[in-house]
Amino acid sequence: MIENYFRSFNIFSENEIKDFLTLFEVRKVDKNEFFVQEGDQCREIAFIVSGIFRSYYISDEGKDITYCFRFPEQLMASYSSFISDTPSRENMQAITDAELMVLKKEAIDGLVKNDLNWTTFLKMIAEQEYLELEKRFFQLQRDSASQRYETLLGNQPDYVQKISLQYLASYLGITQRHLSRIRKEITI
Repeated sequence: MIENYFRSFNIFSENEIKDFLTLFEVRKVDKNEFFVQEGDQCREIAFIVSGIFRSYYISDEGKDITYCFRFPEQLMASYSSFISDTPSRENMQAITDAELMVLKKEAIDGLVKNDLNWTTFLKMIAEQEYLELEKRFFQLQRDSASQRYETLLGNQPDYVQKISLQYLASYLGITQRHLSRIRKEITI
């Protein structure tokens, strides 16, 4: 699975992929455990082999706000903390049991020094992160909660049912009651 992920970028040779995959460590994460917590510095990235994660922050009013989900075959990191060496402003929590392939920042720094392909890869990841952020911004500005739910359901139909109503409603910016109505309308 992770080999196919790196192959999909058409940057790395098979030997390069084989070599750098030895730098990854397998990590099991139980439901409700954290990959990153607010205030901690993010010093690693993870490829999600299985499981679902949510990214959230606590508002000034003490409210838990989910703003992102991560699914299998995606990379995950508290990106701003990772690239700036500052404390994370977000929490990344497993909402199911999960398995990750984790790579430490020091290993990535070494790969970048020795292989220009890694610089290209990291540039592509930064571009993807930007596009995802922009897409989410426009989605929140332009789409109704029903449209946002349908988009999530269309992109991740096998996983959405595993996410609690509380987290989905927070992600959509609506109440659980409103989400229940939307779900009933969509399944009719």
